[in-house]
Amino acid sequence: MPLAPLSSHPATVLTLLFSLALLLSVALRFWLASRQVRHVALHRAQVPPAFAAQVSLAAHQKAADYTLAKSRFGLLELAWGTAMLLGWTLLGGLDLLNQALLAWLGQGMVQQLALLLGFAVVGGLLDLPFTLYQTFVIEERFGFNKMSFRLWLIDLLKSSLVGLVIGLPLAALMLWLMGSTGHLWWLWAWGSWMAFNLLLMVVYPSFIAPLFNKFQALEDEGLRTRVTALMQRCGFSAKGLFVMDGSRRSAHANAYFTGFGASKRVVFFDTLLAKLSPGEVDAVLAHELGHFKHRHIVKRIVSLFALSLLGFALLGWVSGQAWFYSGLGVRPSLSGANDALALLLFLQVVPVFSFFVSPWMAQLSRRHEFEADAYAVAQTSAVDLGSALLKLYEDNASTLTPDPVFVRFYYSHPPASERLARLQTPHQEQAA
Repeated sequence: MPLAPLSSHPATVLTLLFSLALLLSVALRFWLASRQVRHVALHRAQVPPAFAAQVSLAAHQKAADYTLAKSRFGLLELAWGTAMLLGWTLLGGLDLLNQALLAWLGQGMVQQLALLLGFAVVGGLLDLPFTLYQTFVIEERFGFNKMSFRLWLIDLLKSSLVGLVIGLPLAALMLWLMGSTGHLWWLWAWGSWMAFNLLLMVVYPSFIAPLFNKFQALEDEGLRTRVTALMQRCGFSAKGLFVMDGSRRSAHANAYFTGFGASKRVVFFDTLLAKLSPGEVDAVLAHELGHFKHRHIVKRIVSLFALSLLGFALLGWVSGQAWFYSGLGVRPSLSGANDALALLLFLQVVPVFSFFVSPWMAQLSRRHEFEADAYAVAQTSAVDLGSALLKLYEDNASTLTPDPVFVRFYYSHPPASERLARLQTPHQEQAA
């Protein structure tokens, strides 16, 4: 698409705004992480009184140490990620890669796809040491990692292949729409992106997830009967009840719904079933059913639709402005397509600004969790849900003493102290 004439003033303003937003977001992240580290370390020596009868000091200290290890490592990742972002943008890394591919391949769709692929490969390789350290040092140290290096490598190869098979055609479609459908290309691209996401919700449970894990039908007849009765009582149907071999990779426990429409599945980690009683499994499942009953999933999809529409509209405007590229350290082509550059720059820059609305998104998610808890209490037992949550907090080494400000900014789920306190007075939550 043709670019608007280059003006140095808007480019300079964008550079300054981006630099300021990045500086503020990094400073805020460091401040929040430092608060979390200090708060958790300060309360490491004693189990909070509300949990003293259920949680041992050893378990409490393990959770604190796990949180501290992840938080400190997160600071290193933040510093590295910031350096990478600056390197790709203002320091000219993306421009260097683009110019090299232009010299090799010339202008056209092949060069643009090569730019997207090259960016993903280089970025993935540079992040690889952090992934390895997280899995084979931190998770290993605290007894959570169950993967061998061979399995990790196989997963990496599989995910890369799936990304190529799905991502390249999708990227080609987006680039074609950007260059061939006029000024309203972003509307067509948005529609295609939403259709892809809905299709993925249908396809993922049956075709993609089994590439990485084994899913077996729930064989425990007693538990199957309980779960089926609970779902019928809640007016919910699913394609099947499955147990996933989560223990093959991690000791963390979980349960989730996946799929869309008739393809919905209930999936239990084998680690979850090994740790919870049947009544506790009922309560955890009822919590997940609460999300559907309150239409949280639909609300999130609608929010995704709305936010992505705004994002595509903004991309549609800035991609036609020369200052958007030059203000972020890239020399745009004045005669050829810059669509891949626009996509990459936009995806790099938007998170810097959207970070500041994180507290609002986290607060909304915590509210949904409280509503789902209240629904679970109405359908099962507050005692079972409370004991299940406490087991999951303990088994996943989730700290019982997070920093309150850190919680308000980041936590998508309420901390244990707030969540269990609400369960003791469920009528208040239902009224809310």
